[in-house]
Amino acid sequence: MKIISIGILAVLVAFGLFKYYQTHTWDKTFAKSDKVKVQKVSFKNRYGIKLVGDLYLPKSGTHQNMAAIAVSGPFGAVKEQASGLYAQKMAEQGFVALAFDPSYTGESGGQPRNVASPDINTEDFSVAVDFFSTLPEVNPEKVGIIGICGFGGFGLNAAAMDTRIKATVTSTMYDMSRVNANGYFDAMSKEERYALRQKLNAQRTQDAKAGTYAVAAGLPDKLTGDEPQFVQDYYGYYKTPRGYHKRSINSTGGWNMTSSLSFMNMPLLSYSDEIKGAVLMLHGEKAHSRYFSEDVFKKLQGKNKELMIIPGANHVDLYDNLEKIPFDKITKFFQENLQ
Repeated sequence: MKIISIGILAVLVAFGLFKYYQTHTWDKTFAKSDKVKVQKVSFKNRYGIKLVGDLYLPKSGTHQNMAAIAVSGPFGAVKEQASGLYAQKMAEQGFVALAFDPSYTGESGGQPRNVASPDINTEDFSVAVDFFSTLPEVNPEKVGIIGICGFGGFGLNAAAMDTRIKATVTSTMYDMSRVNANGYFDAMSKEERYALRQKLNAQRTQDAKAGTYAVAAGLPDKLTGDEPQFVQDYYGYYKTPRGYHKRSINSTGGWNMTSSLSFMNMPLLSYSDEIKGAVLMLHGEKAHSRYFSEDVFKKLQGKNKELMIIPGANHVDLYDNLEKIPFDKITKFFQENLQ
């Protein structure tokens, strides 16, 4: 893995032994905090894909025996959007925090581009834990994760698999397996699911012949006013200055169309009832996706679990609305469970 300790970074840079990319221009969708410093880092997952992240560090403190938090999501977003905001806020509270681009997206590697995988995207969280274990400033027994939107599901899947993850926060969570296999609100029948499989496998044949990968439809560039409210909410984040970023799939394009196939056949949260670490689930009262968190929460068996419904909040409010995201609650949760 291409991993480097924060403590020796300056020495290596001075002697030209490591090609380190410092962010010279602030390219995030949120304001920069004067309480933290940010470093670009990279490391490889066990599939050999290089992930690129922004490491947020508090400027104050001893920088010893620190708790660390890895953040990713929403699904189709990049680290310069919501995950970076969450990471920065956690660093302000004294944590080492990493916002990373998942495999095949953003600045991270992987070909073809814009592919999602229930296995590889779960692995992306675990390799972030690997990365923390190499940093002398971090206590590897004090590692948590935050998964936003679709990466809330991947985060829970990682927490069920990776016993090093001591505490997990999900924010406005999606179960990507469930929504791909069953549609919204489980409205898809078995016959409709089979027809969708036929369509997507026919697309695979076309892709093989063409040597390219067809792209699924993304958000519209303009709204007609007839779209469902949740599409309008997504548009209001990804397609406006509020949350637009040129590397975000949701801002500029669409996923590889056949990505849905693996999710339809591989339930992400099969073993979520075996998570022993602490879990805090956050969801908006008015979010179209609220039922994902409510149903998963019922399945969790651990004693240290909590579902917090945010009054008046919709799905995307928990991406960046500082009046809605309960950062005080998140901070207290990690302070208590990453001691």
